[in-house]
Amino acid sequence: MQIGPYTLKNRLVVAPMAGVTDRPFRMLCKRMGAGMAVSEMITSNKALWGTAKTLRRADHQGEAEPISVQIAGADPEQMALAARVNVEQGAQIIDINMGCPAKKVCNVAAGSALLRDEALVGRILEAVVKAVDVPVTLKTRTGWSRDNRNALRIAKLAESCGIAALALHGRTREDLYRGDAEYDTIRQVKAALTIPVIANGDIDSPAKARHVLDATGADAIMIGRAAQGRPWIFREIQHYLDTGETLPAPKIAEVREVLLDHLDELYAFYGEYSGCRVARKHIAWYTKGLRGSNDFRQTMYALESTTGQKAAVALYLDRLAEASERLEYIEADENDNHAE
Repeated sequence: MQIGPYTLKNRLVVAPMAGVTDRPFRMLCKRMGAGMAVSEMITSNKALWGTAKTLRRADHQGEAEPISVQIAGADPEQMALAARVNVEQGAQIIDINMGCPAKKVCNVAAGSALLRDEALVGRILEAVVKAVDVPVTLKTRTGWSRDNRNALRIAKLAESCGIAALALHGRTREDLYRGDAEYDTIRQVKAALTIPVIANGDIDSPAKARHVLDATGADAIMIGRAAQGRPWIFREIQHYLDTGETLPAPKIAEVREVLLDHLDELYAFYGEYSGCRVARKHIAWYTKGLRGSNDFRQTMYALESTTGQKAAVALYLDRLAEASERLEYIEADENDNHAE
């Protein structure tokens, strides 16, 4: 998998997810086998660049290459400036967000809302590509709505503007994350382009990864929600693609080490107060479906210190390890909601 001058070690990419793909999570997924991880989106609104949130999102210290930074906005000049500034700060690949379905993004005509204005899409793509001397990629959806699918036109426009690779989520903005991903649409787009195409949507297991690659002909796959609390999914998928064999569930002792290390990274990155709160959702994802996890999480959510939180996690996993060597998912947990 090649993006500009960068050869990825495999075809597995971590999807950009607001509030999730911070530096600690990106670095963890790369250690677990991802070939690339795209940052949380950084706004092109210059007035917000000095905020603590934006500064953290632009922090790539110690991160393995290539460093891909996603930018979001609806003004070509602002997007071009945002691209240049992020390259100056270390970005090696600029990714343009035209896929986010969130209301707060679409309400300012950014993200997937841009798909309603193909002329504006073209102006943004041209402006960003011309502004920087690094590869520019695009993340998008199949269209604004089920009645307005224009992924193929957008994809051809992107290629003509010099976009180096395209990641396509197989849903419209209207679909959000409901229904099945449209792998047929991704296949049609891939067949029409010469640039790399990355398939995204509903890839949650090694077997599904193999199916999506075969069904779409995509050059790579992008994994988002399925990696939350399960960063070893990249290792599992790569092993399956290489051998056709499924790895056993990870040992609880390894999960304990991974999670506690992840917590330490979050605490160091966000500080005591915010670190404790950001960690809650990650702990919820790691423990979802495990024995006794609902009761554990309700207690954990009430803890206000990183020391107490980490000790509670260690004790819970130690008790799980006494009953089983490897992870065993036994609870549905549909009604559990994580807290921040």
